Amino acid sequence: MTAASGAGGVMPQHKRRELIRELISSRAIETQSDLRDLLASRGCAVTQATLSRDLTALNARRTARGYELDDATRASPLLAELVTSIDDNGSLVVVHTAPGAASAVALAIDRAKLPEVLGTIAGDDAIFLAPRRDAGTTRVVRRLRELVSR
Repeated sequence: MTAASGAGGVMPQHKRRELIRELISSRAIETQSDLRDLLASRGCAVTQATLSRDLTALNARRTARGYELDDATRASPLLAELVTSIDDNGSLVVVHTAPGAASAVALAIDRAKLPEVLGTIAGDDAIFLAPRRDAGTTRVVRRLRELVSR
């Protein structure tokens, strides 16, 4: 877990990222400096490097209108309701979902463009994920749990 640093105190990574998501969704933020100032005003001081890693993890991208979140990131609260379990066998990762939700969840995973995931195959309530050769299933499971918990 990456902790915030500075006078604003320490905030857990997941809470900091949720705050970043809320700020980006609620207003135009043109620069990382502007975002750092907003975070600091809410008691969360972060380094530029930490903020940069958070933005990458959230799939935030800079546009002419400022920072924006991609569709997979905005859809993630729904993912938490649809995903019932994530597990692996050392070769593949299996995501179980609510009945009929596997295709939608697989699409969200594909749109997240996780570098560890080679591809997905969805059924009715289960998704098989193939990790990239150098990623390993443990890392894929961890990244999927981060995605689902956003």
